[in-house]
Amino acid sequence: MAFEKCKQINELMAGFNKDWFFAGGWAIDLFLGKETRDHHDVEIGIYRKDQVELKRYLSTWDFRKVVHGEFLIWGDEFLELPVHEVHAKKAGGDLEVLLNETDGESWIFRRDRRITSPLESFIRFTEAGLPYLPPEIVLLYKAKNTRDKDHMDLMSVKEALESDQLRWLKQAISIHEPTHEWLQVLK
Repeated sequence: MAFEKCKQINELMAGFNKDWFFAGGWAIDLFLGKETRDHHDVEIGIYRKDQVELKRYLSTWDFRKVVHGEFLIWGDEFLELPVHEVHAKKAGGDLEVLLNETDGESWIFRRDRRITSPLESFIRFTEAGLPYLPPEIVLLYKAKNTRDKDHMDLMSVKEALESDQLRWLKQAISIHEPTHEWLQVLK
């Protein structure tokens, strides 16, 4: 069944009363409405301010924070930048959680605070109600240390992007990675 992993996570998160969304390659596929490649993991995002609520919601899960590539036990501390990735594990499942920056009105790109997007249109939904990160924002993250699968994601989605999404992505990449090869592909 299509998007089975996403549907399972959606069921898991159904009682979480804060915003959350699918990120990474799954977000691209949810935007397109079809699975375009194999995905080895599921990444979700939440706003950094909601991390305590997530930990409380998944209280029976084991949490690790990623610090300089190392998985460390996440105690009771509030995680600040540069920590932006958390892994939650429980028998039969694991979840990668990406902490996102906001200022109350806008999402803020943690790698360059000049790049923002209004919160009111930040999370998109499929017809089935699955929340996902807009593809232009997913691709901005993928523009750093681009891998083959990231390029595949760009090529699978670029024709489906609307002009305002393309314009935002080109401008954001121009600020963040001004010599990136994708700027030529997005012309």
